[in-house]
Amino acid sequence: MKRRWLLLILTVTTARFAAGQLLSCTVSVPTISFGNYTGALSTPGATPATVTCPLLLSYNVGLNAGTGAGATTTIRKMTGPGSATLSYQMFQNSSRTTNWGNTVGTDTVAGTGTSSAQTINIYPQAAAGQNVAPGTYTDTITASVTDLLGTVTTTFTVTATVLANCVISANALNFGTYSGSLINTSSVLTVTCTNTTVFNIGLNAGLATGATVTTRKMTGPSSATLRYSLFRDGGRTQNWGNTVGTDTLLSTGTGTAQQYNVYGQIPAAQYVTPGAYADTIIATITY
Repeated sequence: MKRRWLLLILTVTTARFAAGQLLSCTVSVPTISFGNYTGALSTPGATPATVTCPLLLSYNVGLNAGTGAGATTTIRKMTGPGSATLSYQMFQNSSRTTNWGNTVGTDTVAGTGTSSAQTINIYPQAAAGQNVAPGTYTDTITASVTDLLGTVTTTFTVTATVLANCVISANALNFGTYSGSLINTSSVLTVTCTNTTVFNIGLNAGLATGATVTTRKMTGPSSATLRYSLFRDGGRTQNWGNTVGTDTLLSTGTGTAQQYNVYGQIPAAQYVTPGAYADTIIATITY
């Protein structure tokens, strides 16, 4: 009789251990790569999270805020050169309207175990207009699966490569009315470049036949021309051309819009045909 009771106890204990193994969930997520980020909205394709749970067991999958300084579960941050950060988000749906966080019942993804592994897609997004320092950015996210027995976790990496990028815009330069006397005026170029990016702004010779970057010409009635010059400084001593390292304007991006004055001058004593004169200058930014 004693041997029978001992056999029964061992059989029950083994069965409970096997059941405990069956009730555990697992989760895995591959690396999420944004590829090259150039300042435009970035929406990489869906990244599959693989969840395996026992049949009919309810579970919730959460994603934490990551390791970036100041990150939250709604605005996560990859870290790059000099501790610069690149913000991004993770969503539950392809339209990227439902955030994926780690508060069960609020912003996690609920599911029920089946007889096989299940795939739940993560939809990442990096907002446009982030002009951070070029380089490699990374973050580490912890994914968790919570069920009746507790929580299991895994980690995965999020990466992006920020490329140097610049945009430039210009306002018209209007000399007003010229009556033979010297005229000075100015206009503004606006440049936005990724932080720490070194760039040069050049101005070409314009459209008039025979014009150069030192002697530009506006064209008027019957192809008549009116000479003018463009300078990088308010004293109008530094000509503004388009040869990098010689007569361009050198600067460094800050990640925000920067303004640069273009100083124009029409020399005196030009007695040209009366009428409207105009020219078109191409501003080029090299970085």
